[in-house]
Amino acid sequence: MSQGIDYGNLMHTAMRGLIKTVLTEVSRTGLPGAHHFFITFDTRENGVEIADWLRERYPEEMTIVMQHWFENLEVGEAGFSITLNFGDAPEPLYVPYSAIKTFVDPSVEFGLRFESPEDEDEEDHIIEDEIEIEVEEDEVHHDAEVVSLDSFRK
Repeated sequence: MSQGIDYGNLMHTAMRGLIKTVLTEVSRTGLPGAHHFFITFDTRENGVEIADWLRERYPEEMTIVMQHWFENLEVGEAGFSITLNFGDAPEPLYVPYSAIKTFVDPSVEFGLRFESPEDEDEEDHIIEDEIEIEVEEDEVHHDAEVVSLDSFRK
């Protein structure tokens, strides 16, 4: 018999389902209005498919931006594939939902952070700092509200 309800894992499953639903809609209709996404994922996670040069440059985690130019967005049960432009070179990627660490839509101040037990041992970092690295100077940046599961854990 179970020791209790694992709300942390249930929340992670629900949040990954939300990301899948959002990406499915974007694959059908495109990004509406000013919506755009910053998605940080663990490049070491099983199933992540990125070019060797990207894996060398981002050996632990990588943040991608879905905004002005992307194509071939295909959303599956376990993850999504997309082609993004890296310095005028299109590169296909495959990201399992389990590899996603953060999902942020700054246009509406929405963000999700997936934390693991290893994250609790590390010094806290602010997601807005990570995002600002990726934002072009001429873009307006809105801080995102991040939902953390730590307050629900015992």
